Amino acid sequence: MTKADIVNEISKETGIEKVTVQKTVEAFMETVKDSLVDGKNVYLRGFGSFVVKKRAEKTARNISKNTTIIIPAHNIPSFKPAKTFVSEVKNQVKS
Repeated sequence: MTKADIVNEISKETGIEKVTVQKTVEAFMETVKDSLVDGKNVYLRGFGSFVVKKRAEKTARNISKNTTIIIPAHNIPSFKPAKTFVSEVKNQVKS
């Protein structure tokens, strides 16, 4: 499902114009991104959490040059779904 599909579904279910829904969805995504950049986690009860995870420094191999490189410690965004979300998907997804 793409962002356009999400906008269409929300517009269809709520009766709100697509342009307004698109601005709202984009504002939501921008707010989540800005919060994570500032180091603040975003918690949505019943849905999940957008969190910043710290990755430790590690050693890796550059196989084309056969050298060892060090990847420095860094932060990455991550999503952890809520337990109710996980159980609903687990029990109702059609194979």
